[in-house]
Amino acid sequence: MKNIIIYTAFLFFISVTSYGQGKIEESEKSLKKETKREGLSKNVKESNTEDTYAENNFFVETIGRLVMNVFLYASYYTVFETPFESEHKASKSTITKYPYLNSEKGNYSYNWDEGSEIFRTRIANRYIFENSRINGNHLNLDMRFLKRLGLEVDYLQLWEDNPNFGKNTLAIYTALAKYYRVRTERFDLWWGLGTSYVDGDVNDIGFTYGLGAEAFLVKPISIVSNFNQTLINEKTINKFTGLLNYHIKQYKVSGGYEHLRIGSQKFSTVTFGVGIFF
Repeated sequence: MKNIIIYTAFLFFISVTSYGQGKIEESEKSLKKETKREGLSKNVKESNTEDTYAENNFFVETIGRLVMNVFLYASYYTVFETPFESEHKASKSTITKYPYLNSEKGNYSYNWDEGSEIFRTRIANRYIFENSRINGNHLNLDMRFLKRLGLEVDYLQLWEDNPNFGKNTLAIYTALAKYYRVRTERFDLWWGLGTSYVDGDVNDIGFTYGLGAEAFLVKPISIVSNFNQTLINEKTINKFTGLLNYHIKQYKVSGGYEHLRIGSQKFSTVTFGVGIFF
């Protein structure tokens, strides 16, 4: 009986020690540049840990590889526009003031009218949470101009409150230059290139690419899916978002799922928030 008690206490101690630092702190550690004083054994351990996470994250990593292959091997016509598409009315689509302003039209209209704009801005704020200890906030500014171009600035702040080991925070700032590849009245798709800065203990910058789409099913509903990946210090930050939007005039209410992989750690979160077009 005494041996069982000692063995149970030992397992409890190991468990507390393993998770004592929290997911955010572990994420920051895995994103930092490796130094010689960390030692070979630690590097091997981190490498094995990363391999395990890669195997368990097949879906997100597959999307990342697909997007990268598109940028590496796609032709000019695939990335921008084919001759066939240039003859379609969608090639000259104009930006709407906001989705569903006129009938079933989404972000684009085939004809210029009183509901069209040369430049449009959307600001959205979403709260995200994984559990009672980990939550965050997503502030996003999205601008469209000259029919095909866009600029997105995103600020992600995460908080973790561990009752045994204190609080940790992590901020990620992302800027993407976007090209709207598909621009129909019911569906649009974009790709983008940019950069991300990771604050806190990481304090470093990395290259970012992204891909996203929005479909307007029936007024006032639309669905959005976005993915982007940041390459930093030979590690990766992945963001995958799936949202359901409910549009009310120039406002929208959003809810859905957001998956994050920050270095060696994964965060599966529920998200909801609001946005405004102007």
